[in-house]
Amino acid sequence: MINWGFLGAGSIATSSLAPAVHATAHASLHSVAARDAQRAAALGPKKTYAAYQELLGDPEVDVVYIALHNSAHRVWVEAALAAGKNVVCEKPIALSTAEIDSMTAAADAAGKLLVEAAWNRWHPRTRAMEALIDQGAVGEVGHVAAYFDGIAPAPGNYRLDPAQGGGALYDVGYYAVSATLAAFGWQQPAVRDVRQERWSAHSADRLTSFVLDFPGGGSADVFSGLTGDWRETLRIDGSTGSIRLVDPAFTAGSLSSVLEVSGDAAADFSRTYQAVDPYQLMVAEVTRALQDREAYLVPLSQSRAIAQVIDAVRAYA
Repeated sequence: MINWGFLGAGSIATSSLAPAVHATAHASLHSVAARDAQRAAALGPKKTYAAYQELLGDPEVDVVYIALHNSAHRVWVEAALAAGKNVVCEKPIALSTAEIDSMTAAADAAGKLLVEAAWNRWHPRTRAMEALIDQGAVGEVGHVAAYFDGIAPAPGNYRLDPAQGGGALYDVGYYAVSATLAAFGWQQPAVRDVRQERWSAHSADRLTSFVLDFPGGGSADVFSGLTGDWRETLRIDGSTGSIRLVDPAFTAGSLSSVLEVSGDAAADFSRTYQAVDPYQLMVAEVTRALQDREAYLVPLSQSRAIAQVIDAVRAYA
């Protein structure tokens, strides 16, 4: 049995990760550390702690899930690794390339697993899209249009606060950048034409859009927003065809989802994926990896590539 411990008992831990651990074979929600004891207990762990460091000192915890706001990721990822724990951290795992390099070095030094909880990467549709591109199903990718406009945060939400790693780019832009880099084989692009709006002069970004130019001449138009006009679309155009993820392009899970391939008339097809819990798929794969079984994990090199693009967009803005 692989024992999971959570730092934080917020909305994602409550609605997604705790149910995923409870539903996964060979996984147990051993403990939760949170400031609110009732919220921690509501997740159904065997133990609760009032202090994060106390959980890290629990010898029975095999893997720690970091469910804190973005600006707290680095310090607690590195604290968990130093305590000898494997770590799964909510996306974005880091607020800069320098942060992820520091975390990676800490994981290497500890000899422990570190995985970014980019949950949609475990969705069967996302994995199929990446496989189709790798197999050359649409030829050489020339253009990507990635658009994610999500819900506007409520007053007081950390997404409004730049000091806590808030904003559209870190929150929903992450998904659009990830899909775009996957389409171009994780090459590093140049950034141009950045446009950014904020809720107020000192808030995080309300929306950020930009163009990415890739080696070989391909490009991408990327939009990330938290304006409340919820829309998620992704289109990948190649030399012999196109792939489209029908809205919701990035956060499918509780609903069925569709992938369309078009081009050569004989090869056109559409696939429908039934509702699935990508969080449970992620927890199951991490659990398998910790049992020394074959598992699919998102590599830190790809997490770093996403951080590099976000760094470049922020520097341009």
